[in-house]
Amino acid sequence: MTPTIVVAGATSFYLSLGVAEFPVHYLPTCTPRWLTGGVSGAAAHIARTLRTLGSHARLCTVVGTDLVGAGIRADLDAHGLLGPGVISGEGSSMGVVLVGPDGRRMGYPYLAPVNDVDYPFDVLAGQCRDADLLVLTNAKFVRPLVARAGGLGIPIAVDAHLIADPGDPYNEPWLRAARVLFCSHERLPVPPERWIAEIFGRYPRCALVGVGLGARGAMLGLRDGRLITVQAVAPRGVLNTSGAGDGLFATFLHLWVSTEDPVRALQGAVLNAGWKVGDRTPAGASLTPAELRAIPPPPTIVGLW
Repeated sequence: MTPTIVVAGATSFYLSLGVAEFPVHYLPTCTPRWLTGGVSGAAAHIARTLRTLGSHARLCTVVGTDLVGAGIRADLDAHGLLGPGVISGEGSSMGVVLVGPDGRRMGYPYLAPVNDVDYPFDVLAGQCRDADLLVLTNAKFVRPLVARAGGLGIPIAVDAHLIADPGDPYNEPWLRAARVLFCSHERLPVPPERWIAEIFGRYPRCALVGVGLGARGAMLGLRDGRLITVQAVAPRGVLNTSGAGDGLFATFLHLWVSTEDPVRALQGAVLNAGWKVGDRTPAGASLTPAELRAIPPPPTIVGLW
Protein backbone atom coordinates (compact mmCIF):
# COMPACT_ATOMS: atom_id res chain seq x y z
CA MET A 1 0.00 0.00 0.00
CA THR A 2 1.21 3.51 -0.84
CA PRO A 3 -0.22 5.82 1.82
CA THR A 4 -1.49 9.33 1.25
CA ILE A 5 -0.65 11.42 4.31
CA VAL A 6 -1.49 15.08 4.90
CA VAL A 7 0.84 17.09 7.15
CA ALA A 8 -0.18 20.46 8.64
CA GLY A 9 2.28 22.69 10.45
CA ALA A 10 5.30 24.96 10.22
CA THR A 11 7.93 25.10 7.50
CA SER A 12 10.99 27.14 8.45
CA PHE A 13 14.40 28.12 7.22
CA TYR A 14 16.96 26.98 9.79
CA LEU A 15 20.60 27.74 10.37
CA SER A 16 22.44 25.01 12.28
CA LEU A 17 25.84 25.72 13.75
CA GLY A 18 28.31 23.71 15.76
CA VAL A 19 29.38 25.19 19.09
CA ALA A 20 32.38 24.16 21.16
CA GLU A 21 30.40 23.31 24.30
CA PHE A 22 27.32 23.93 26.40
CA PRO A 23 26.80 26.30 28.07
CA VAL A 24 27.88 28.71 25.37
CA HIS A 25 30.31 31.30 26.77
CA TYR A 26 30.13 34.91 25.67
CA LEU A 27 32.64 36.18 23.13
CA PRO A 28 32.26 39.27 20.93
CA THR A 29 32.77 37.06 17.90
CA CYS A 30 33.28 33.35 17.50
CA THR A 31 33.86 31.04 14.54
CA PRO A 32 31.51 28.03 14.67
CA ARG A 33 32.84 24.50 14.29
CA TRP A 34 30.56 24.28 11.22
CA LEU A 35 27.56 26.11 9.81
CA THR A 36 24.82 24.96 7.45
CA GLY A 37 21.33 26.05 6.46
CA GLY A 38 18.22 24.51 4.96
CA VAL A 39 14.47 24.15 5.00
CA SER A 40 13.07 22.28 7.97
CA GLY A 41 10.39 22.83 10.62
CA ALA A 42 8.33 19.94 11.94
CA ALA A 43 5.80 19.76 9.09
CA ALA A 44 8.33 20.10 6.28
CA HIS A 45 10.68 17.55 7.86
CA ILE A 46 7.87 15.05 8.37
CA ALA A 47 6.51 15.54 4.84
CA ARG A 48 9.95 15.26 3.23
CA THR A 49 10.71 12.06 5.15
CA LEU A 50 7.36 10.57 4.20
CA ARG A 51 7.95 11.35 0.55
CA THR A 52 11.45 9.83 0.57
CA LEU A 53 9.98 6.65 2.05
CA GLY A 54 7.33 6.46 -0.68
CA SER A 55 4.21 8.04 0.81
CA HIS A 56 2.16 10.57 -1.11
CA ALA A 57 2.72 13.55 1.20
CA ARG A 58 0.54 16.66 1.01
CA LEU A 59 1.86 19.65 2.96
CA CYS A 60 -0.38 22.27 4.54
CA THR A 61 1.79 25.15 5.70
CA VAL A 62 2.36 28.91 5.62
CA VAL A 63 5.24 30.48 3.70
CA GLY A 64 5.94 34.20 3.61
CA THR A 65 6.15 36.41 0.55
CA ASP A 66 9.56 37.63 1.75
CA LEU A 67 13.04 36.68 0.51
CA VAL A 68 13.25 33.72 2.91
CA GLY A 69 9.87 32.53 1.68
CA ALA A 70 11.11 32.50 -1.93
CA GLY A 71 13.89 30.15 -0.90
CA ILE A 72 11.51 27.94 1.06
CA ARG A 73 9.12 27.67 -1.88
CA ALA A 74 11.96 26.75 -4.23
CA ASP A 75 13.07 23.98 -1.86
CA LEU A 76 9.53 22.63 -1.43
CA ASP A 77 9.07 22.65 -5.21
CA ALA A 78 12.32 20.75 -5.70
CA HIS A 79 11.08 18.03 -3.32
CA GLY A 80 7.56 17.77 -4.73
CA LEU A 81 5.89 19.40 -1.72
CA LEU A 82 4.78 22.74 -3.17
CA GLY A 83 1.05 22.26 -3.66
CA PRO A 84 -2.30 23.93 -2.98
CA GLY A 85 -1.87 23.38 0.77
CA VAL A 86 1.02 25.86 0.87
CA ILE A 87 -0.53 29.28 1.48
CA SER A 88 1.09 32.71 1.67
CA GLY A 89 1.70 34.84 4.74
CA GLU A 90 3.46 38.14 5.20
CA GLY A 91 6.59 36.62 6.73
CA SER A 92 8.32 33.27 7.00
CA SER A 93 9.25 31.35 10.10
CA MET A 94 12.93 30.79 10.79
CA GLY A 95 15.15 29.28 13.43
CA VAL A 96 18.64 28.65 14.71
CA VAL A 97 19.98 25.42 16.22
CA LEU A 98 23.15 25.28 18.29
CA VAL A 99 24.74 21.81 18.21
CA GLY A 100 27.36 20.55 20.64
CA PRO A 101 30.19 18.12 19.81
CA ASP A 102 28.11 15.22 21.17
CA GLY A 103 25.13 16.08 18.94
CA ARG A 104 22.99 17.67 21.64
CA ARG A 105 21.00 20.57 20.28
CA MET A 106 19.52 23.82 21.54
CA GLY A 107 16.85 25.18 19.22
CA TYR A 108 15.62 28.74 18.76
CA PRO A 109 12.47 28.47 16.61
CA TYR A 110 11.01 31.82 15.57
CA LEU A 111 7.42 31.10 14.53
CA ALA A 112 5.93 34.53 15.26
CA PRO A 113 5.55 35.42 11.53
CA VAL A 114 3.11 32.51 10.99
CA ASN A 115 1.60 31.95 14.44
CA ASP A 116 -1.47 34.10 13.91
CA VAL A 117 -2.18 33.28 10.27
CA ASP A 118 -5.81 32.18 9.76
CA TYR A 119 -5.24 28.97 7.82
CA PRO A 120 -8.42 28.17 5.80
CA PHE A 121 -10.10 24.99 6.98
CA ASP A 122 -11.49 24.34 3.50
CA VAL A 123 -7.91 24.12 2.17
CA LEU A 124 -7.03 21.54 4.81
CA ALA A 125 -10.24 19.60 4.11
CA GLY A 126 -9.55 19.64 0.38
CA GLN A 127 -6.07 18.22 0.91
CA CYS A 128 -7.55 15.48 3.14
CA ARG A 129 -9.80 14.03 0.41
CA ASP A 130 -8.93 10.34 -0.08
CA ALA A 131 -6.10 10.60 2.47
CA ASP A 132 -5.22 7.73 4.80
CA LEU A 133 -3.89 9.84 7.67
CA LEU A 134 -3.78 13.45 8.83
CA VAL A 135 -0.75 14.68 10.79
CA LEU A 136 -1.52 17.77 12.87
CA THR A 137 1.60 19.30 14.38
CA ASN A 138 1.13 21.51 17.41
CA ALA A 139 1.97 24.76 15.62
CA LYS A 140 -0.15 27.66 16.87
CA PHE A 141 -1.89 28.33 13.53
CA VAL A 142 -2.99 24.68 13.37
CA ARG A 143 -4.79 24.79 16.74
CA PRO A 144 -8.06 26.33 15.46
CA LEU A 145 -8.28 23.55 12.86
CA VAL A 146 -8.01 20.58 15.21
CA ALA A 147 -11.59 20.24 16.46
CA ARG A 148 -13.10 20.46 12.97
CA ALA A 149 -10.44 18.13 11.57
CA GLY A 150 -11.78 15.43 13.89
CA GLY A 151 -14.93 15.37 11.78
CA LEU A 152 -13.14 14.65 8.48
CA GLY A 153 -13.34 10.91 9.00
CA ILE A 154 -9.64 10.06 8.78
CA PRO A 155 -7.27 9.10 11.61
CA ILE A 156 -5.21 11.90 13.16
CA ALA A 157 -1.58 11.59 14.28
CA VAL A 158 0.06 14.09 16.62
CA ASP A 159 3.58 14.67 17.93
CA ALA A 160 3.36 16.66 21.18
CA HIS A 161 7.16 17.04 21.34
CA LEU A 162 8.36 18.29 24.77
CA ILE A 163 5.11 17.79 26.66
CA ALA A 164 5.13 17.29 30.44
CA ASP A 165 1.45 17.20 31.44
CA PRO A 166 -1.19 14.80 30.03
CA GLY A 167 -3.76 17.52 30.69
CA ASP A 168 -1.68 20.32 29.17
CA PRO A 169 -4.13 23.14 28.30
CA TYR A 170 -2.41 24.17 25.08
CA ASN A 171 -2.00 20.66 23.69
CA GLU A 172 -5.33 19.28 24.90
CA PRO A 173 -7.21 19.73 21.58
CA TRP A 174 -4.55 17.65 19.81
CA LEU A 175 -4.50 15.03 22.58
CA ARG A 176 -8.28 14.60 22.34
CA ALA A 177 -8.18 14.23 18.55
CA ALA A 178 -5.19 11.90 18.20
CA ARG A 179 -5.42 8.26 17.28
CA VAL A 180 -1.62 8.13 17.22
CA LEU A 181 0.29 10.24 19.74
CA PHE A 182 4.07 10.62 19.98
CA CYS A 183 6.22 12.74 22.27
CA SER A 184 9.74 13.06 23.65
CA HIS A 185 10.82 11.57 26.97
CA GLU A 186 12.80 14.69 27.87
CA ARG A 187 10.18 16.41 30.06
CA LEU A 188 7.98 13.51 31.09
CA PRO A 189 7.37 13.63 34.86
CA VAL A 190 6.88 9.84 35.07
CA PRO A 191 8.44 6.77 33.44
CA PRO A 192 7.30 6.35 29.81
CA GLU A 193 5.29 3.20 30.63
CA ARG A 194 3.24 5.14 33.16
CA TRP A 195 2.83 8.06 30.75
CA ILE A 196 1.44 5.67 28.14
CA ALA A 197 -1.06 4.27 30.63
CA GLU A 198 -2.14 7.78 31.67
CA ILE A 199 -2.73 8.84 28.07
CA PHE A 200 -4.86 5.77 27.36
CA GLY A 201 -6.84 6.36 30.53
CA ARG A 202 -7.53 10.01 29.73
CA TYR A 203 -8.02 9.97 25.95
CA PRO A 204 -10.28 7.17 24.65
CA ARG A 205 -9.71 7.96 20.97
CA CYS A 206 -5.98 7.24 21.22
CA ALA A 207 -4.87 3.77 20.06
CA LEU A 208 -1.07 4.08 19.94
CA VAL A 209 1.28 6.11 22.14
CA GLY A 210 4.94 6.45 21.18
CA VAL A 211 7.76 7.94 23.24
CA GLY A 212 11.14 8.85 21.79
CA LEU A 213 13.81 7.89 24.31
CA GLY A 214 16.82 9.59 22.73
CA ALA A 215 19.96 7.47 23.11
CA ARG A 216 17.82 4.63 24.52
CA GLY A 217 15.68 4.25 21.39
CA ALA A 218 11.89 4.41 21.42
CA MET A 219 8.86 2.86 23.07
CA LEU A 220 5.34 2.27 21.75
CA GLY A 221 2.26 1.32 23.72
CA LEU A 222 -0.89 -0.15 22.13
CA ARG A 223 -4.30 0.06 23.70
CA ASP A 224 -4.49 -3.76 23.71
CA GLY A 225 -1.73 -3.76 26.36
CA ARG A 226 1.34 -4.47 24.25
CA LEU A 227 4.52 -2.47 24.87
CA ILE A 228 7.22 -2.40 22.18
CA THR A 229 10.71 -1.15 23.04
CA VAL A 230 13.38 -0.76 20.34
CA GLN A 231 17.02 -0.05 21.17
CA ALA A 232 18.69 2.97 19.55
CA VAL A 233 21.20 2.63 16.75
CA ALA A 234 23.42 5.28 15.15
CA PRO A 235 25.21 3.70 12.16
CA ARG A 236 27.06 6.93 11.27
CA GLY A 237 27.61 8.23 14.81
CA VAL A 238 25.85 11.29 16.24
CA LEU A 239 26.44 14.76 14.76
CA ASN A 240 23.12 16.55 15.26
CA THR A 241 20.05 15.29 17.12
CA SER A 242 17.86 18.16 15.94
CA GLY A 243 14.68 16.79 14.36
CA ALA A 244 15.33 13.21 15.43
CA GLY A 245 11.83 13.03 16.87
CA ASP A 246 10.28 14.25 13.61
CA GLY A 247 12.17 11.57 11.69
CA LEU A 248 11.12 8.88 14.17
CA PHE A 249 7.48 9.97 13.97
CA ALA A 250 7.33 10.28 10.19
CA THR A 251 8.99 6.93 9.54
CA PHE A 252 6.74 5.16 12.02
CA LEU A 253 3.63 6.61 10.38
CA HIS A 254 4.68 5.61 6.87
CA LEU A 255 5.46 2.03 7.89
CA TRP A 256 2.46 1.65 10.19
CA VAL A 257 -0.02 2.80 7.54
CA SER A 258 1.76 0.72 4.87
CA THR A 259 2.07 -2.54 6.83
CA GLU A 260 -0.23 -2.29 9.89
CA ASP A 261 2.68 -3.89 11.79
CA PRO A 262 3.60 -1.69 14.80
CA VAL A 263 6.74 -3.68 15.65
CA ARG A 264 8.19 -3.37 12.16
CA ALA A 265 7.12 0.27 12.03
CA LEU A 266 8.90 1.19 15.27
CA GLN A 267 12.03 -0.72 14.28
CA GLY A 268 12.21 1.14 10.98
CA ALA A 269 11.52 4.44 12.72
CA VAL A 270 14.42 3.96 15.13
CA LEU A 271 16.73 2.97 12.26
CA ASN A 272 15.88 6.04 10.19
CA ALA A 273 16.11 8.42 13.15
CA GLY A 274 19.49 6.93 14.00
CA TRP A 275 20.64 7.45 10.43
CA LYS A 276 19.46 11.04 10.39
CA VAL A 277 21.38 12.09 13.51
CA GLY A 278 24.62 11.17 11.74
CA ASP A 279 24.15 14.18 9.44
CA ARG A 280 24.69 17.89 10.10
CA THR A 281 21.29 18.56 8.52
CA PRO A 282 19.05 15.67 9.63
CA ALA A 283 15.99 17.06 7.84
CA GLY A 284 17.74 16.51 4.53
CA ALA A 285 18.98 13.00 5.29
CA SER A 286 16.81 9.90 5.12
CA LEU A 287 17.14 6.25 4.28
CA THR A 288 15.32 5.06 1.18
CA PRO A 289 12.95 2.09 1.43
CA ALA A 290 15.58 -0.23 -0.04
CA GLU A 291 18.24 1.01 2.39
CA LEU A 292 15.86 0.63 5.31
CA ARG A 293 15.07 -2.97 4.35
CA ALA A 294 18.78 -3.80 4.01
CA ILE A 295 19.64 -2.95 7.64
CA PRO A 296 18.93 -5.62 10.27
CA PRO A 297 16.28 -4.53 12.80
CA PRO A 298 17.56 -3.19 16.14
CA PRO A 299 17.15 -5.24 19.34
CA THR A 300 13.46 -5.26 20.25
CA ILE A 301 11.42 -6.29 23.27
CA VAL A 302 7.66 -6.87 23.16
CA GLY A 303 6.01 -6.92 26.57
CA LEU A 304 3.10 -5.29 28.39
CA TRP A 305 2.62 -1.80 29.74
